[in-house]
Amino acid sequence: MTLKRLRVKPTEAELGILRVLWSRGPSSVRQVLDEMPEGTGYTTVLKLLQIMSDKGLVEREESERKHIYTAALAEHETQRQLVGDLLEKAFGGSAQKLVLSALSTHKPSAKELSEIRNLLDSLEGK
Repeated sequence: MTLKRLRVKPTEAELGILRVLWSRGPSSVRQVLDEMPEGTGYTTVLKLLQIMSDKGLVEREESERKHIYTAALAEHETQRQLVGDLLEKAFGGSAQKLVLSALSTHKPSAKELSEIRNLLDSLEGK
């Protein structure tokens, strides 16, 4: 069974670990811990990574003494999955409502607005 079929959604703590793995690449528990907020314990990170491995959110390389963890999906794939779920659950499938809500909640920068315009133009075939 693949993650895409399971549609496992990471918790907030799991997303924190995934962000570390996306930015650092394959990492040991200690390397992930070094990037986590102060006060996070080694055993907490280890347990979360074990749970995430069981869920299929991370892959674990066990060939060496210390295990190395890698995110099972790329950041954009996880974001796409989460946005799709949010779109259906909170906005009834309406992309318009999602985008309007996002833009009214967070004022985009000029660069972000330019990228949004370019995306809209490409979707319209301009």
